[in-house]
Amino acid sequence: MTANETTPATPEASDPRYTVQSVARALGIVEMVADSPSGLTLTEIAKATGVSKSAAHSLIRTLVDWGYLRELADRPRYQLGARLLRLGEVALRQIPVGEIARPILVHLSEQLGVTSRVAIADHDQPVFIERVDGPGMVRFQTLIGVRELPHASAAGKAILSHLSDDEVRAVCTRLGMPSRTRYTITSPDALIENLDLVRRRGFALDDEEDSDGVVCVGASFLNHLGECAGAISATFLKVGFSTDQILEMGTVVRAHADQLSRALGRPA
Repeated sequence: MTANETTPATPEASDPRYTVQSVARALGIVEMVADSPSGLTLTEIAKATGVSKSAAHSLIRTLVDWGYLRELADRPRYQLGARLLRLGEVALRQIPVGEIARPILVHLSEQLGVTSRVAIADHDQPVFIERVDGPGMVRFQTLIGVRELPHASAAGKAILSHLSDDEVRAVCTRLGMPSRTRYTITSPDALIENLDLVRRRGFALDDEEDSDGVVCVGASFLNHLGECAGAISATFLKVGFSTDQILEMGTVVRAHADQLSRALGRPA
């Protein structure tokens, strides 16, 4: 990426009276370098930030001294420093996924008129941590903090879709595949075939597989490392919905899961 292609990140709107320009520029440099895997030169950084080389050099040296940037040994370019790894780990421990996901769930429930939930992946099982009920009198008995069987839930299958076939078989052996309804998938081979469809579609379906008359649509979300961190799902009564409508809902759930991935720092 060249300096012409690089621009400082745009911060949240705030009162300019309380903005420290040097701090804003330093943070902008970190953001620019993060977007340039091969690193940036002093000249590129100075041009992109609109300051002199001497001013840019002072900012860069401060960031290097604090470990937020590092200078490549073989050429005069700058990349992210190791200190950011520690800060990232600390931030991840403090990030309340449910809190971040809630406004996304609210929007999903309002758009589709359904109950929406978010689950984190815990030993390849979905554990639901937040729920937003849909409008109307229907309330689903979906408990928070309880693990669900992955083979019979949309969120669970969305999570399993990130595993290899051998890993899926191991999960099935460990957890079992009990029948919940007459539609529940109860064999590893059938589940693996279903997961291939999940990967192609980008979302999973629980078509009365966990509870008669109830459909769930689920899509996985990723963390800052690009790993599956859980899934968002929409739950509703099947009556009154055609197959095409359910599949369209799947694309909406997928879009909301992608939004959560971005909020959690998924790599571009």
